[in-house]
Amino acid sequence: MPEIEALLPRLRAANTQVLGVSVDSVYSHANWGEDLGGVSFPLLSDFEPKGGMAKSYGLFLEGPGITDRATVIIDHTGVVRYAESVGPGGRRDTAGLAAQCEAIDAAHPGAQPPPKGHDPHEAPVLYVKSKCGFSRAVQLARHNLHLGFIPLKNVSDDAAAKAELESAAGTDQAPCLLASGKPLHEAADIIKHWVEAYAPL
Repeated sequence: MPEIEALLPRLRAANTQVLGVSVDSVYSHANWGEDLGGVSFPLLSDFEPKGGMAKSYGLFLEGPGITDRATVIIDHTGVVRYAESVGPGGRRDTAGLAAQCEAIDAAHPGAQPPPKGHDPHEAPVLYVKSKCGFSRAVQLARHNLHLGFIPLKNVSDDAAAKAELESAAGTDQAPCLLASGKPLHEAADIIKHWVEAYAPL
């Protein structure tokens, strides 16, 4: 995954959206991404029904109950243009996969997606609480998406931050993302907002 992360600019230039898929839970993905130093492309959980998506591509290994280590490249019309398995213990040739994406993009050009990125006028701030699972989830997402530029304030440890949050949002409920002056309190909404606003294409 770090090799793919390093190639994201090249893959974005080839109009490629990278997705990681496994039968692990979203919680496993969040912790695994943190252990890798952050994974800024989406990790999809093929958890229930277990391996349902992998089975549709013939990539679920029934014996061990895992997804095969494989790569599938689908063009913008939904046509599978490339598929390769390296087996559960194999290693992908990430530079070769980037070249495949470039070749597919050149042969089957589609509409260019709009650029994403940090809006300097948004001035977001993330408020969290200690010993809060939802606060932990948004902190993992902030780390994995490489959003260190978003200030983090812990209202459990910082009375000034708590007062600041109460003044801005009318409550000290955290997690809370203040973005463009509007509070988002639900962890799922905060993470969705970040993915839509900041995740690489």
